[in-house]
Amino acid sequence: MKDFITNEIKKENAVLVGLITPDQNEEKVNEYLDELAFLAETAGLTPGKRFVQRLEMPNTVTFVGKGKLEEIGNYVKEEENEVGVVIFDDELSARQLRNIEKELKIRIMDRTSLILDIFAMRAQTAHAKAQVELAQYQYLLPRLTRMWTHLERQRGGGGTIMRGPGETQLETDRRIILDKISRLKQELKEIDKQKTVQRKNRGKLVRVALVGYTNVGKSTLMTLLSKSEVFAENKLFATLDTTVRKVTIENLPFLLTDTVGFIRKLPTHLIESFKSTLDEVREADILLHVVDISHPAFEEQIEVVEKTLFEIDETEKPSILVFNKIDAFSHVVKEEDDLTPKKRENYTLEELKQTWMNKMKENCIFISARNRDNIDELKALIYNKVKEIHITRFPYNDFLYQNYEEE
Repeated sequence: MKDFITNEIKKENAVLVGLITPDQNEEKVNEYLDELAFLAETAGLTPGKRFVQRLEMPNTVTFVGKGKLEEIGNYVKEEENEVGVVIFDDELSARQLRNIEKELKIRIMDRTSLILDIFAMRAQTAHAKAQVELAQYQYLLPRLTRMWTHLERQRGGGGTIMRGPGETQLETDRRIILDKISRLKQELKEIDKQKTVQRKNRGKLVRVALVGYTNVGKSTLMTLLSKSEVFAENKLFATLDTTVRKVTIENLPFLLTDTVGFIRKLPTHLIESFKSTLDEVREADILLHVVDISHPAFEEQIEVVEKTLFEIDETEKPSILVFNKIDAFSHVVKEEDDLTPKKRENYTLEELKQTWMNKMKENCIFISARNRDNIDELKALIYNKVKEIHITRFPYNDFLYQNYEEE
């Protein structure tokens, strides 16, 4: 059986499909589809036509209704559209996947499989590749099981169970996948041991972890603070491997870690597979939660990150909310005769600063990593947080905090 991990990028036109439900209104669906389009671009696809339907809940058989599926099918069949793949914004069950493929006769993906593909493309080290491959096989296994239900066991005479050829193939495939999952878990266990030793060898230095939604500028900030080149790109999940650098502000050393970005509906397989990467978050003393203030849904992104962080580690840690990309921020000015309530996009940067600084007090700062705006203020904030922990850990090292500059 062919391994899933791949670094190939295929240029294909993609159709995007989303649902308006009681849990997500039209505005939310459009935001999610914008993000799905960005994911598709990151995967090397060309996002095009969008189909949206209003339902109480996803159709258990075809996700969308029969009429909407026919509409999508008619669009796909038109040769001038040259559609290569249809992507659904939610995870599809094996039954939905099988029925949609049967109807549309084209490659079908869901948000989870698209994210897994991007992770496969981005994986550079053996560690990251093993983590992604494990997540891919865990995603495939339950779907493989149901793909063969039409070739299930049949009863023969005398009540004996006869095995069909399809089930034999299913069992073979299942055994191969389970063997691969077992091998990858063992491989990752060995890597985890090495990583644990590496973390112990770092001594008792204070650890600061950069966390946040994907594509908010963590790697750019990492480069700025550590004065070393860290790969950064305007694409989702530009880096998967954890980067650790020793940083010194004034004369106070600490470790700074760049971690993988989070995203809405992050596949649980990935959270499980990237355990060792997320251990860096668990073992951090301080979290720098980087936020893209210019993104229209930044508040929801904050919630997504905080929820994911809680799933990883329920321990409360000192954290600083770092609002990045103030250089890209813009707002919509309300007309004087517009009496409707003020929306998020109507707030100026100063109003947002006032709101969040009142809420977070000194644990909040607004910067531009690209333009280096307020970076000195950020360093001072980090220094004070690190110093608080450093003093308790090394009570006799107070000479570190003395200013020895001559008058």
